[in-house]
Amino acid sequence: MRQILAAAAGLTVLAMSACSVPTPPRAAAVSTPPAGTATLPAPTGAHPVGTTVLYLTDASRPDPWNLDAKARELKVTMWYPTKQRDGQRAAYMAPKESELLLKGTKIAIAPYDTLSKTRTNSIKDAEPTERKLPLVVLSPGFTKPMSTLTSLAEDLASRGYVVAGIDHTYESYATTLPGGRVAECLACDSNSDPGFGAGLVQVRAADVSFVLDQLPAKWKGSRRFDRSRIAMVGQSIGGSSAMATMLKDLRVRAGIDMDGTAYARIPKSGFSRPFMFLGSAQHVSGGPAPTWDRDWKLLTGWKRWIVLTGTEHQSFTDTPLLADALGIKPTAGVLPAARAAELTRTYVAAFLDQHLKSQRQPLLDKPSSRYPEAKFCPCAPS
Repeated sequence: MRQILAAAAGLTVLAMSACSVPTPPRAAAVSTPPAGTATLPAPTGAHPVGTTVLYLTDASRPDPWNLDAKARELKVTMWYPTKQRDGQRAAYMAPKESELLLKGTKIAIAPYDTLSKTRTNSIKDAEPTERKLPLVVLSPGFTKPMSTLTSLAEDLASRGYVVAGIDHTYESYATTLPGGRVAECLACDSNSDPGFGAGLVQVRAADVSFVLDQLPAKWKGSRRFDRSRIAMVGQSIGGSSAMATMLKDLRVRAGIDMDGTAYARIPKSGFSRPFMFLGSAQHVSGGPAPTWDRDWKLLTGWKRWIVLTGTEHQSFTDTPLLADALGIKPTAGVLPAARAAELTRTYVAAFLDQHLKSQRQPLLDKPSSRYPEAKFCPCAPS
C-alpha cells in the first residue's frame, strides 16, 4: 500500500495559504478566538450548523483490526442545520487526537495541541431543524480522523443536508472512544499486505451500512433526515469506499470519490446509480487514473469525471486551510487553500443538489468560466 502511505505523507508536503471564504449573513454569535488560533472558513449556506457525536457498537462482528475486540466500535459525528445561532463551538479534535495525528504525519514544526485549538463553525449539541433533509455520509482518508473533512461537512449542513461523518476505528492515527479511550492506527501495521485496500473498503462499507441501520434509533434528530435520499462522499480511501458501499447497500443513491484509487470491482454488467470522480491532476497523468478509467467504462448511469487543476491529494481536506497554523509553507503551483475549498464545496454540493434534491445543476453539464480550474475528463459528456 505504498500509494496509501504516500497519501498519508502528503500532509507534510502540502503548502497552501489559510484564508477564508465569504461569511454568511447572521453568523452564529460566538466569542472571538485567541490570537494565532486557526479558524475554518465559514460555511456558505443559509443555515447555522449544529453538531453532535454518537458512539455506536456493532456486536454482530468482531473488530477487523483489533483481535481483542469482540465488537466493532464507531464514532459518528453528525452535522445538521439548526435555528440556534449562539452557543459553544464544537472542538475540532481532542488534544490527544491532535498530538497523535501530528506525530503520525511527521509535522513537528507545530505544537502538538494545535489542531485541538482550531475553531469550527458548529454549535455543539444544538437542536436540529424540524424539516426532513437528505443525508450525506462522509468517510475520510486512511490514517485521518473524520475531523479533517469538517469544513466540507459544515458547508453541506449549512446548505440543508444532514451529514454523518464516520471515524473508522483503528484506521486513523487517533479516534477517541467513550471513557476517554484513544484507539490508534492498528490497520497501519497491515497496509503493505496484498489486497489491503480492497479489504479495507469492504470494512468501511460494513461500517456505513451499520451506521445507516442504527441512526434512526440512536440519534434524536433522525426524524429530520429522509432515509430515501442518501448519498456518500469520501476522500482518498474514503472515496474508494463510496463505490464499495453502493455496491453492497442500495440505500445509498449516489456517490463521490474524491481523489481515491478505486478498489471495489464493479460487475461487468455495470453500475447505474449516479457517481462522480472528483480529483487532482494525478488522476489524468497517472496515480489512480487506471482504476478510474476502468470503472468509468462500467458506469452506465449519470456520471462525471472532473479534475481540479492546481490541486493535490490533501486539497480536498482541511489540511491546506490549516497550513499556516501548522507551519506548512506554500508550494509553487498549488491552488490557494480558499480556492481549493471553494471548488470542492461547489462541485460536491452541485452533485448532491442534483441527485438528492432533484435540482438540475448546469454547472455539471459543461466547463464553467467561473471555475476554469475544473476540467471535464475528455470521455465525459460535454
